[in-house]
Amino acid sequence: MALGKDYTAQQCSIARTLEIVGERWTLLVVRDALYGVRRYNDFLVHLGIPRAVLAARLHSLTEAGVLDKRRYQESPPRDEYVLTDAGIALWPVIRALGAWGRDHVGDSLPPREFRHFACGTRLGSYGECPVCAVPVPVPDVEMIPGPGLDPDPSDPVGRALLAPRRLLQPVVTDPV
Repeated sequence: MALGKDYTAQQCSIARTLEIVGERWTLLVVRDALYGVRRYNDFLVHLGIPRAVLAARLHSLTEAGVLDKRRYQESPPRDEYVLTDAGIALWPVIRALGAWGRDHVGDSLPPREFRHFACGTRLGSYGECPVCAVPVPVPDVEMIPGPGLDPDPSDPVGRALLAPRRLLQPVVTDPV
């Protein structure tokens, strides 16, 4: 029996979700958007993704309501991609996949650590602050370089992500 190209016959919310975020590059685009990447070229250089694939993923994520396309420059016209509430709600998925990778794929040294900005405490397993005893909203999560992060990345986005920063804050890259 041939493997189908979609999950339309499945009566399952996971299958319907995979229709939107199940392609190999899609969650990496969402991850970078959580890290503050917003511009096409920044996604392109940081992910090393083919242009056509990136354009297709940004289009499909925008159509699905995960990203919002916003014009930031008129001449020439340029847009940025900002996570919607639906996109921000993917944070626990991204966080869980990273933890699973560290536990089961051998990434024992985390490239990034996530802390509660208000008190500096490392987030617990479910994104909660163990000290404050509250779930930490995404804008209040601080990302800091971990021991597994390349200290000398070749791309400007990677260099910008070396500094501690809160999630969703726009990445500002080096001038080219």
